[in-house]
Amino acid sequence: MNHLRAEGFDVHSVMCDVRHREEVTHLADEAFRLLGHVDVVFSNAGIVVGGPIVEMTHDDWRWVIDVDLWGSIHTVEAFLPRLLEQGTGGHVVFTASFAGLVPNAGLGAYGVAKYGVVGLAETLAREVTADGIGVSVLCPMVVETNLVANSERIRGAACAQSSTTGSPGPLPLQDDNLGVDDIAQLTADAILANRLYVLPHAASRASIRRRFERIDRTFDEQAAEGWRH
Repeated sequence: MNHLRAEGFDVHSVMCDVRHREEVTHLADEAFRLLGHVDVVFSNAGIVVGGPIVEMTHDDWRWVIDVDLWGSIHTVEAFLPRLLEQGTGGHVVFTASFAGLVPNAGLGAYGVAKYGVVGLAETLAREVTADGIGVSVLCPMVVETNLVANSERIRGAACAQSSTTGSPGPLPLQDDNLGVDDIAQLTADAILANRLYVLPHAASRASIRRRFERIDRTFDEQAAEGWRH
């Protein structure tokens, strides 16, 4: 905040736990009160708990889904009606993940949440395009954001009484890290181009293609086994 102000930006901050709808609604109230008009909304909050699905506790699932998926849903609930009421268009950006397009062993809960965010973005894009509102969903691989360490810190503060603290375990190696400045520029370009998918890592392309090829190939396999539809 102080850094941005030192750069000459007019910056406001609002404490918000995206797990709680009323706090995101308060954030929207304050945004419109302070700014008068909102053009772009970023749903960016995210955490991760790693490990095999069989080892995930119920609290692990709730923690990841509440932040990573419900946070985005609460953002839509709080901001979308007001964007529509403005009648001047706008743009909503969701931060999902490569794990929301291709499953990763050891990231089951995170992947389920991020698949949900991708589905939310894709559906919303279809529904609001006629209103002049664009939607983008960012699906990076590894980015220099200290996601694991920050997730542990935030969870420790929010759930100090929980018995499910500790390391989220090793995460799959995927690609060279990209800096946040590079990701921010690509995302800004996507907003200006009204591009739905923001895919920073070219290395993810082959995995995404293989997933959809497997899905497509299933129709031929079923037909070969006698299925008619």
